[in-house]
Amino acid sequence: MENKENSAAGSVPGEIPGAGGDFISDFIKEDLAAGRFTYVHTRFPPEPNGWLHIGHCKAFYIDFSMAERFGGKCNLRFDDTNPEKEDISYVNAIKKDVQWMGYDWEDREYYASDYYEYLYDLAVKIIKKGRAYVDDLSDEEISEYRGTAVADKDNITLTPPGRNSPYRDRSVEENLDLFARMRAGEFPDGARTLRAKIDMAHPNLLLRDPVMYRIRREYHYRTGNTWCIYPMYDFQHPLSDAKEGITHSLCSLEYEIHRPLYEWFIREAEVFPSRQIEFARLNMTRTVMSKRWLLRLVQEKHVSGWDDPRMPTIAGLRRRGYTPEAIRSFVSQVGIAKTDSMVDIAFLEFCLREHLNKTSPRVMAVLKPLRLIIDNWEEGKVEELEAVNNPEDESAGKRKVPFTKELWIEQDDFAEIPPPKYFRLFSGNSVRLRYAYIVTCTGFDKNSAGEIIAVHCTYDPETKGGNAGASSALDNRKVKGTIHWLSAVHGIPIEVRVYDYLFKVDRPMEAPPKRPDGTPGSFLDNLNPDSLEIIPEAYAEPCLGTAKEGDRFQFERLGYFVRDPDKGKSGKPVFNKTVGLRDTWAKIEKKQ
Repeated sequence: MENKENSAAGSVPGEIPGAGGDFISDFIKEDLAAGRFTYVHTRFPPEPNGWLHIGHCKAFYIDFSMAERFGGKCNLRFDDTNPEKEDISYVNAIKKDVQWMGYDWEDREYYASDYYEYLYDLAVKIIKKGRAYVDDLSDEEISEYRGTAVADKDNITLTPPGRNSPYRDRSVEENLDLFARMRAGEFPDGARTLRAKIDMAHPNLLLRDPVMYRIRREYHYRTGNTWCIYPMYDFQHPLSDAKEGITHSLCSLEYEIHRPLYEWFIREAEVFPSRQIEFARLNMTRTVMSKRWLLRLVQEKHVSGWDDPRMPTIAGLRRRGYTPEAIRSFVSQVGIAKTDSMVDIAFLEFCLREHLNKTSPRVMAVLKPLRLIIDNWEEGKVEELEAVNNPEDESAGKRKVPFTKELWIEQDDFAEIPPPKYFRLFSGNSVRLRYAYIVTCTGFDKNSAGEIIAVHCTYDPETKGGNAGASSALDNRKVKGTIHWLSAVHGIPIEVRVYDYLFKVDRPMEAPPKRPDGTPGSFLDNLNPDSLEIIPEAYAEPCLGTAKEGDRFQFERLGYFVRDPDKGKSGKPVFNKTVGLRDTWAKIEKKQ
């Protein structure tokens, strides 16, 4: 599909194409104005060797939105030329994540592995031009001959010239013969490579005769055992872009140093002149943005899997209760810069709260239950009280919540000896029960261990209502505290998983140089040991008994929660805490 004209891409509802991406837009506008291209075609090219994380969201947001902004298209292409680490399960996970985020590549799904014959032919073409040769040096010898960058006493980076391989001057005929025999499987793994003939004294080490092909007898999830030689990423990527007629190859900043090589292969192969443009990758506090390190977390079982709700993977964020709209809002507001920076994870949480506040139905749940007994309530009486489903959305309507003599309240909503500025329940104090009545604490019961097991109160029947904690028309009493509750008869048991940041420091990769025992430090030393709290005995409104996987709610006064696919003890539904609400009291307690 080289140099193919394109029509408009599909859009994402609510998307602002190209938001914050002016410098990329400027490049594209210049190319169109100069006639370098007559259309815009981008691609999102993940390697199927792990699951996508939020950093990839920024990448494909840019890829898809730039194409849309200029009336073009965006391909989904899997750069699957490393069979040792790639798998179909990663392909399926990536497609699911991109679709969930709201992007559609229609019939533009491609695989670099489908281009193996095409890439081989281009390698032969470059050999015939005398610009590539078969080398017998081992990987270690290639590295030694290439040389390394060093720093002098003034910290100036120097790149002393490398040495030519003794096999660099083989004839074109010999190189063609050896390359064909490499493909035929005549040589063992690692015995020979195909290298580009560029410049062993180049200041950019990547241009010191880079490897184009290596011998690896590895089963490929798509091509099986058909091939025993595989192209290197820096060779296949620009030529795959060219084959698809990609006008603008948008990639993260670490590939800036690769751009001269990208352009060299396009020029020497004499193919469509795709253009590479780099942007700053997304870095975020309290997490790591590398599939390599995320894989280690999974393999060493520091998390339950790629979709653990503490992981920054799209699957983990989805399971945590994040929404595509919140993530897109985040990456669009972060913008597209040319220099790297660190974004506070609190900003991502802000974007999430903004969306969940508008879309999540309100319910009441009690995570650490304490029995509240209303002594002057009639035994066996059940009253259905009206509660608002979402004050931000009138169309969400209302629901009925059962009110009975015995209720569940949060343990933290009662204090035997209240601290200053505590407006919840304690002996003699009154509070409003949300959507219900004002109650006054009259006492409490303890067990033999001295633990409070029940609180007693009386209710004022003239104070019914107060949906937002305010007094009703019949209520002349003013109270400072409003707490939530559940009927102890009707509340359903649930399991709750409360997640904190996976790492206890903002920059996890800045690990201590040494541990106390003298061994080298690791980013794993920065793991937060308290990143997960399981609450097995919580309660929620009866309506949560029919909640489906992925359904999101605001547990009033507690935060936002989502129904997890797991089942808890005795088949209880499990709810994950997505993000908390702003809690003034928590700040006061922290200061105390």
